[in-house]
Amino acid sequence: MAIEARIRELGSRHKTLERAIEEEMRRPVYDELRLGELKRQKLRLKEEMENLRSRVH
Repeated sequence: MAIEARIRELGSRHKTLERAIEEEMRRPVYDELRLGELKRQKLRLKEEMENLRSRVH
């Protein structure tokens, strides 16, 4: 059960990062470094979620 809770928590953080990425991209002149960091964080979360899901199933 703890793994499933962690997956949900990571999923929530993943969605938050997705919104932050969308916000940054809507700016007339967005910060490429910030955008890159947000995307890297989002990818790390996705990879961690996939790793945890593989343990559950």
